[in-house]
Amino acid sequence: MERDSSAIDEPYKFLKIVPNSDGSVTRFELFPRVPPTPEVTEPEKQLALSKDITLNAENKTFLRLYRPVKCDNKLPVIIDFHAGGFVILSATSEPFHDMWTRASALAPALVITVEYRLAPENRLPAAYEDAVEAIMWVRDQAREVEGCDPWMKELADYSNVHVMGTSAGGNIVYHAALRVLDVDISPVQIKGLIMNQPFFGGVERTPSEEKLSRNPVLPLSVIDLLWVLALPPGCDRDHEYSNPLDGGGDPKIERLPRCLIRGFELDPLVDRIKKLAKMLDERGVKVVAKIDEGGCHGAEIIDLGKLQELFLQIKDFIYSS
Repeated sequence: MERDSSAIDEPYKFLKIVPNSDGSVTRFELFPRVPPTPEVTEPEKQLALSKDITLNAENKTFLRLYRPVKCDNKLPVIIDFHAGGFVILSATSEPFHDMWTRASALAPALVITVEYRLAPENRLPAAYEDAVEAIMWVRDQAREVEGCDPWMKELADYSNVHVMGTSAGGNIVYHAALRVLDVDISPVQIKGLIMNQPFFGGVERTPSEEKLSRNPVLPLSVIDLLWVLALPPGCDRDHEYSNPLDGGGDPKIERLPRCLIRGFELDPLVDRIKKLAKMLDERGVKVVAKIDEGGCHGAEIIDLGKLQELFLQIKDFIYSS
């Protein structure tokens, strides 16, 4: 990922976005977007197949579905929400596509990545609504509604579904999981949540935010701008979408499934990540917390060793269900 460290105090430039007079932004992609590979094109090398499926045509949302090239057994299902601060990137961005192509084959798992609506054109809770809609799509596949996808019918183990997200995607996981607790999603069973470096905020600065305020990967000026663009107009960072932990959190928290929560000590978000893990644990949720001494926010994008660690932790978590 190319970052201009001179732009730490220019968050629009840092994110490669330009504000428009109508409240939208023009995005200059940090990574190329990659098309799916629905058929075997390299028999000796290809690990997984992928294809895009419309989720909501009106909202222009869709799913990218990944499956191993060769598989004879039912597979755990991972529903994933990508990083990008709610404002940038795509489920089709090259690092995410490459990651899930490999992970689908190596876990193995049936992976569904969600192209949700971005802010500021679609401010929160739009991304949460898209997340719930994606979970409902999986439920409908399990119930074999008309037009059931053949890959899902062939491979999905609906008794072992996990919901995962990185950074802003981790925030989406938390809020979407709470929203579906009172919804009938049977026969789907969500066995776990994976929150990888989840993106939360607050008006009062944490020690890690102050210490790492000018770090070159996710400076505080960028964090603040992302929340300005993502939250409903007029709301500050103590809004429940950003800071849901004050006061003990949502009353439904104790009903959440077990959680894998990952973070890095050199991430300005790490104090909030630790607070989230502690709060969930105190509310009776089984938490597996993996806080790495090294590494920065998004470390797995630039460090193959960190990516391998992520793969191994995902595999262990979903197969220990």
